[in-house]
Amino acid sequence: MEKPLFTLATVVLDCPDAHALAAFYQRLLGWEAEADEPDWVLLRRPDGGMGLSFQSEPGYQAPVRPEHPQEQQKMLHLDIRVEDLAEAEAYAVAAGASCAEFQPQDDVRVLFDPAGHPFCLFLH
Repeated sequence: MEKPLFTLATVVLDCPDAHALAAFYQRLLGWEAEADEPDWVLLRRPDGGMGLSFQSEPGYQAPVRPEHPQEQQKMLHLDIRVEDLAEAEAYAVAAGASCAEFQPQDDVRVLFDPAGHPFCLFLH
């Protein structure tokens, strides 16, 4: 059997409010909304690459980091390449992110978006 074509189009983040979280990532990444529904928003890279979507889920529970047994585990995190780590961290915090207490590496900053999803900033 010949392998069919698969193209990863978007990553979807569950959250309590799709529009609020999409607005945060619009500020952070500078991407525009390509689709906007009552409980779902799709942001797309300006060059047409992969997108990032947000889906409202009433029972959403933010993950705990570092992970602890019996608590909500993270399912994924986003890695975002930046040119200046300190400047990018300050901008992300001003946009609504918070810094993780535990920072595992000097050349990476772990932050949380407003819904509690972890993301990492790292140098080019």
